[in-house]
Amino acid sequence: MELYIPRAITAASSLSARRSAAALRCLHTTTTREATPVSHPTVVGPPPSAPQASVAFPQDRVARKRQQAELLERGQQLKTNAAKPTTALQKRFWKNVSVKDTQEGLQILLDSRPVRTASRSALSIPHNKRALAMSIAVEWDQLVTAQQALKQHYIPLTSLTSRATDIDDADKNNNSAVRESIVRMALRYLSTDTLLCWAPEKDLYDANRGDDRKPLRHRQREEAEPIIAFLKTHIFPGVEINPILSEDSIMPTPQPDLTREVIRGWVHGLPAFELAALERGTLATKSLLVAARLMVEWSQEFRHLHRDRPASEGKFGILEAARASTLELLYQIEQWGEVEDTHDVDREDLRRQLGSVVLLDPCTTKVTMRSAKDRRCVLQVK
Repeated sequence: MELYIPRAITAASSLSARRSAAALRCLHTTTTREATPVSHPTVVGPPPSAPQASVAFPQDRVARKRQQAELLERGQQLKTNAAKPTTALQKRFWKNVSVKDTQEGLQILLDSRPVRTASRSALSIPHNKRALAMSIAVEWDQLVTAQQALKQHYIPLTSLTSRATDIDDADKNNNSAVRESIVRMALRYLSTDTLLCWAPEKDLYDANRGDDRKPLRHRQREEAEPIIAFLKTHIFPGVEINPILSEDSIMPTPQPDLTREVIRGWVHGLPAFELAALERGTLATKSLLVAARLMVEWSQEFRHLHRDRPASEGKFGILEAARASTLELLYQIEQWGEVEDTHDVDREDLRRQLGSVVLLDPCTTKVTMRSAKDRRCVLQVK
């Protein structure tokens, strides 16, 4: 019996040794080699100048208008295939667009059928917003097919007015859910407002740029301070609006509680059309402050703020709001160039959305419409 004990101990120790060796065994047998260093090319001097947009010639505009007329005529002559219901959307089923006065308000008629909202109710515009109604008629008169009416970027004013109408209907029915959701959204954007997110004071790339351009943070401060001063003087008196990012940190700093409560009460008390315009501007610029500045500049509800303003002081319009909300992007484009079909498309889309905010005001917009026969419209903003 004593002879088998050492053998059992030896077998157990041998098994444990094999298990430990298997645990330490590599998954591959290839010998390791160091990576070959690759020398990166170095270019002396500042980056090349940004590419410039091509010059638009008059014949190009004439060609685009002719193409639009051909598409319009083709859409009117298209015949619907009963076997393919989707072909009905490829046809423009109306010929004339007009504005009609009703007891409920101004309605836009496609021949004899009114334009309807997403809730299937007729779109009615207050009588004091006739210019807005004419602008919506221009939108529908420029559509080539009925399918385009399903896309909001073709009818920005119609979608914005429909949103304002929904807010007004909810208020009349004592339904505060729609208004409260917009207020919560606006305060979330205030926490990371684009106008208040400034670049760090010290940028390693600015020192090696090789030109005399101002640092990005200085340009952001110069753009934001007049807007903040106007809002603190006329809209939010007595509150503090501080930059979200400090000079050497990327952690956002929340606004004071008093500032948030004052802005919350102001947004909650806006009329339906002004609230819809503020929502559209905030979503487009990612900035509650820029949207508020633009809406106040063009809204009839705040026209008393501009009575004593000197004539030399220009208006805060679409271009100013777009520049304030995309200053960091413009700074990068100046240094590295513009990406075709990306930056230019985003820029025009932003201006389109901000333009719909401006055109909600009936006193600062003048719209004239020529005969419905040639379907040519002139839109003038003063």
